[in-house]
Amino acid sequence: MKRSFLLYFFITIVGVIFIGRLFQLQILRGQNYDPINNPAVKTAYDYPERGYVYDRNGKLVIANQLSYDVMIQPNKVEPLDTLEFCTLLKIDKNSFITRFQRAQNYASYLPSVFLKQLAKEDYAYLQEKLHNFTGFYIQKRIIREYPINAAANVFGYISEVDEEKAKNSSYYEQGELIGKAGIEKEYENFLRGTKGKKYFHRNRFNKVTGSYRDGVLDTLPVNGKDLTLTIDIELQQYAERLMSGKRGGIVAIEPSTGEILALVTAPSYDPNMLVGRKRSKNSVFLMDPKNPDKPAYDRALMAQYAPGSPFKIMNALIGLQEKVITVNSSFQCYNGFRYGSRKNEFMGCHCGIVGQPIHLKTAISKSCNSYFSNTFKRIVEKDNEPSIGLNTWSTHVKSFGLGNYLGYDLPAGASGRIPTGDYYDQRINFRWNASSIISNAIGQGDIETTPIQLANFTAAIANKGFFYTPHILKKIDGAIIENPKYTVPKKTTIDAQHFDPIIEAMHEVFKSGTGKWSQIKGIEICGKTGTIENSIKIIDGIKTQAPDHSLLVAFAPKDNPKIAIAVFVENGGFGSTIAAPISSLIIEKYLRNEISKPWVEEQMLALSLQDIYEQQIQKPETFASGTK
Repeated sequence: MKRSFLLYFFITIVGVIFIGRLFQLQILRGQNYDPINNPAVKTAYDYPERGYVYDRNGKLVIANQLSYDVMIQPNKVEPLDTLEFCTLLKIDKNSFITRFQRAQNYASYLPSVFLKQLAKEDYAYLQEKLHNFTGFYIQKRIIREYPINAAANVFGYISEVDEEKAKNSSYYEQGELIGKAGIEKEYENFLRGTKGKKYFHRNRFNKVTGSYRDGVLDTLPVNGKDLTLTIDIELQQYAERLMSGKRGGIVAIEPSTGEILALVTAPSYDPNMLVGRKRSKNSVFLMDPKNPDKPAYDRALMAQYAPGSPFKIMNALIGLQEKVITVNSSFQCYNGFRYGSRKNEFMGCHCGIVGQPIHLKTAISKSCNSYFSNTFKRIVEKDNEPSIGLNTWSTHVKSFGLGNYLGYDLPAGASGRIPTGDYYDQRINFRWNASSIISNAIGQGDIETTPIQLANFTAAIANKGFFYTPHILKKIDGAIIENPKYTVPKKTTIDAQHFDPIIEAMHEVFKSGTGKWSQIKGIEICGKTGTIENSIKIIDGIKTQAPDHSLLVAFAPKDNPKIAIAVFVENGGFGSTIAAPISSLIIEKYLRNEISKPWVEEQMLALSLQDIYEQQIQKPETFASGTK
């Protein structure tokens, strides 16, 4: 009796466990069960369309096109006419062997890409012939298409998922496409959509025998979301044309929102160069570190330059805030500024006002080095503690977004450099003071900024003391983004009342100062030119002073500003001769969609600095015949 009871009890327990397991599989897991890791189930993916991208005015800038991959499953390949097959695919025999071995090494029983992205004209012809080659088939794939040749640095590109990424991802398989730069990378999760899945039974010979569970777990693909960017693609194209034959960067921002209107790096490239089978070959050229043009290097976001004279505006604001100067403070200039313990060192000045009192407004409009050297000295040595004084100065500067990555929504960037007292305490082995670092007074020395930082700095001045984090995304599937990161203003440490005299002085730059030849009738432009002294380079064994860089920061109109801009042209010389006219053209184009000085436009479009750039390339050594 006892044994019978134990037997019944054991059978009951087993039954309960079995029923519980069935309940878990059929009810609890049910529709949410994903058999992707079940070796008896084959998973086939149905790829969605990647999201389309539009500019701020609704113009399509990124689209999709069909591509065709030749797939292979090695264990199904039968003997074939290799010569005919290679001729069809336009490859040689060695390439065939390499590709076949790679597919076998990956998994002989799984399909993989044999030849990527056939040309459209090749697809139709190959489709008729491919049935003669068992184990090969064509798989459609959606790749990118860029209808407008512009903004390659903004758009980025997509590329195949590598083995390492696939191993560490629960979503991507090796060979699938993923954003690798620009918005394609930054907003990958929105653009990619969701893959559809179809499951099939496999027998012990790895042969598909039918749909798994009658397709109950199969899913349809969900297309990616469409994005609307903040950039004005026509303005972007125009700015890129103006930078033809030049190196540098342009960033234009809407001060009231932080929306990026144009983001230009020069030289650049056609974004379609990184689409399809030609991508691999073109990427070698574009990303070659030995290529002096560096077309894939985003100078607008990553190039770190001394800010030069526009930084004098910053020192003026800090001087006013720290009460070491007023709008009526004056200094005299004798063609420069003498400094050092014995006043035996000299910084030259070209303001043209000798031996007369110079006030703040004139100092900015005429770009007086003496005025701002005295101002910087007063800031740093305010309490006779230069290290503490410079830390205070640095805090003010950084409140404008300089010296950090700003937090914009593009993956590339550089922080720049704003030195502190600690920075010099660690690098100078004597008791230093403002005279030891006086070049910082005029935006040279150890200060480094990027073009986007300077544009943002200018937007903060236009707003009289605050800025919105620059960003490139405006809408997702038609809905305006409401991210506090981009909609909440960031306040600087400078009180609002100090900006009015600075803005008046920046307006004077275009009325009677260094930017007067670039003023536009009917548009009140406020700005500051900059001529950045360049380094001495060794070219062919000779010390050579490289030509200065040309810079201008500006906003317009003076009241209710619509655009803030920074234009940086490498080796462009005076800020007033290249950066200033380019800035004015872009401002007028954006505000009026017309150009009132076509002769200036023609001059800037035709201007090329390529000869200057080529002169700075170190030539390889040449040797006489027969020698080493």
